[in-house]
Amino acid sequence: MSTHTNIQYDKAVESCNEIFVKKTRDYGTSWRCLRIISINDQIFIKAMRIRTIQEKKTQRVGDDIISEFKGIVNYGVIGLIQLSIGESEIQDIPLETASQLYSQHLTLARDTMLNKNHDYGEAWRDMSQESFVDLILMKLNRIRQILSNDGKTLISEGIDANFVDIINYAVFGLILIEEEKEGHHA
Repeated sequence: MSTHTNIQYDKAVESCNEIFVKKTRDYGTSWRCLRIISINDQIFIKAMRIRTIQEKKTQRVGDDIISEFKGIVNYGVIGLIQLSIGESEIQDIPLETASQLYSQHLTLARDTMLNKNHDYGEAWRDMSQESFVDLILMKLNRIRQILSNDGKTLISEGIDANFVDIINYAVFGLILIEEEKEGHHA
C-alpha cells in the first residue's frame, strides 16, 4: 500500500475526528443512549440520503455527500465504542475518554484497511462511490440480521467487523471525492 493512501486516510479521518470532538463538546456523549439498532438506523439514513443524491443528481438540504460520509464514519466509530463499553449504560463519559476510545477504534479500522489493502491491492480505488454506498447498506442489513439472531453468527463476522468495514467504505468514498476535487485519480 502506498504512503499516499496512508496520508489520504489520515486526512479523511482527521476531519471526522474534529467533528466528533466538536459535537461532543456541544452535546456531551448524548449518543450513549443509542442502542446498536439505532446506530445502524442512523447510518442507514445517511447512506440512503447519499444514494438518493447520487441517483437524483440533486439535493434540497444543506449537508452534502461529504458530510454524510463523515457522519457514517463517526456513527460507525460510535457503534464500535458502544459494543466495547456496553450500550446498556446510558451515562455520559468525559470528552477525553470519548476521544481516546474514538482514536482506539479508528486505529482498529485503519489497521484492518491496511491488512485488507495488502491482500486486495487497493482494489477499492477502481470502485465507484455508488458501490461504497451499496456495500455500506449491505453491511447495515447484515448487522440488522445479526441483531435479529440475538447477536450470534454461525460462520460470519460479527457486528464489530461490519462497523469497521462501514467506516472504511465511507473513508474510501471521502478519499475518492477529494481526488475528484483535485482533478486526478491516484
